[in-house]
Parts: sequence; structure tokens; C-alpha cells
Amino acid sequence: MTSEQQNSKALIRERSKKRRSLYKSVDKAMQFVFRFCGLLAALMIILIVFFVTVRGIQVFLPSYDDPVSLREFLTGMRWRTDQGIYGVFFIVINTLVTAFFAGLIAFPLSTLSALMIVKIAPKRLSNILTTVVELLAAIPSVVYGVFASGVITAIVKRIANLFNYTTFGGNSMLAAILLLAIMIYPTITSMAVVAIRAVPESHELGSLALGASRTQTNFKVVLSSAKSGIFAGLILGLGRAFGEATAVSMVAGNAFTGPTLNPFNLVRTLTTTMLQGLHETVGTDYDIRFSVGIVLMLVILFNNLAINALRRKIESGD
Repeated sequence: MTSEQQNSKALIRERSKKRRSLYKSVDKAMQFVFRFCGLLAALMIILIVFFVTVRGIQVFLPSYDDPVSLREFLTGMRWRTDQGIYGVFFIVINTLVTAFFAGLIAFPLSTLSALMIVKIAPKRLSNILTTVVELLAAIPSVVYGVFASGVITAIVKRIANLFNYTTFGGNSMLAAILLLAIMIYPTITSMAVVAIRAVPESHELGSLALGASRTQTNFKVVLSSAKSGIFAGLILGLGRAFGEATAVSMVAGNAFTGPTLNPFNLVRTLTTTMLQGLHETVGTDYDIRFSVGIVLMLVILFNNLAINALRRKIESGD
């Protein structure tokens, strides 16, 4: 080997070494950026929770100007700001009932729609349906609220008249449930579509090769393999249902007492209760909304834990 060839190989090794060093530097820089972004997101969550918690707890302290009884707040069945009565227990029940039935309506429809989009519909129709779902997810909440106050309330009023019930112009728990079902439908559907598309094709081919029909494969193999992502969509959908305020406040009616299981009665949710007090800037009527925010965060947390526990139970086959 000539000296010129040796010098050329040495130069190549030197360049490769510098390139690897550059790649390592870029990789470390990108890791730092990703970690910083993750830390920043976690920090924002911690700051929000800390701020809401501090503001929400202070109304129960003896040092507060007009303290509220924590026991009456957590167990109360009335909410009358004009009388200084703040009971949140019935509101929690109404919130859970409303979100549960909204999810009960939207979840199967969303799952079947996602299955239709990914596995059944022709490609052109699938693209159209995907666009429709994405458009539904992008519609602002206030637009849903206007639609519900003009259309859903009228439908609810007609249904109530059939059963000889009286509604307040259609404003009721049923109207809120139907509205939330429509609003969370695109969220759950989008997540279900992603989950179903992630199922390996080999699973389907193996099922078909064993003699299963296309329908059996879709329901027993595809949906079973995608259930983790589908349940994740349910969590996000119910999170939106629990957190929706503007649209729900336009059809719920904000009852002063409860709870109620009559779908034609007025209802009050945690988010609509928080929204109503935002015209104030100081005082108990304003600060108590942060206390309601603490309760809402706990409700969402326990809801997510319950859904994850149900998902794990279904996956384990117990």
C-alpha cells in the first residue's frame, strides 16, 4: 500500500470520526430540546394545578373574609350564590351522569364509524368520511352551542311533549347529553381510526386464513387489537365532555338544586358553574369557582383511572 493510499484512508477515517462526533452533538442537542419541552409542559401543568388549588382552598380557611364550610361544600345539594349557599355534591353527580350517557351514545357510534372508515368503506368514501370527522373536531364550541340551542332543544321539547313532560324551552339534561355526544364523537372517532390503522395486517390475514369471515375478523381481531387506542380516545372524549362549558351552558339551564335523573329537568355541571362566576373578579362568588375547579380535576383524574382499570381488565380477559 502506497503512502498516498494510507493518507487517503487516514483522511477518510478522520472525516468519519468528525461526522460521528457531529451526529452525537446534534443528538445530544435534540435530546436536550425534547427534555426541555417535556419539562416545560409538566411545569405548566404543575403551575396550573398549584394556582387553582391555592385559590380554591383559601375560601375554606378561617382567615378568609367570608369562609365557606368545606363539609357543606362537598355534601351540599343546593347552589345559590344570592344566598351564599355553595353545595357541589349534586353538581358532581349531574356532571358524571351527563358525561356517562354522552359517552354511552358516542362511544359505540365512534368505534363503528372508525371501523367503517378504515376497513369497510372504499378509499374515496373513506377519505370523505375522514375529512368530515376532522371538520367536526375543528368546529368551535360556541357553534355547537348555537346549533344545540336552536335544533337540539326543539327536538327535546317535542320528545317531552310526547310523554307529557314540561321543559324549559328544551333546555334540559337530555339536551346537554345529546350535545356532548355530538361534540365528543369526532375526538373518539379520530383516535379509534389511528388505533385501527395501527393493527398489523398479518393479524387480519391470519384470522381470514383460519376461516373467519371479514365481519368476525373486524370485530374479534381488529377491534380487539386496537382497544387500547380506542379507550385512549374515550378518555380524551370524556375529558372534553367534563371540560366543556360554553356550549353546555347554553342548553343545560343551570339548576339551583339536584341531583336529577329526569332527562327533561334542568341540570348544572361543574364547568357551567365555573363559567357563571367569571363576571366577578373578587369575593367568595369568584374564589369558590377555583374550589369547583379542584373538584373537576379530581373527577377527571378518577374517571381516567377508572377507564384505564377497565381497559386493563378487558385486556387481561378477567
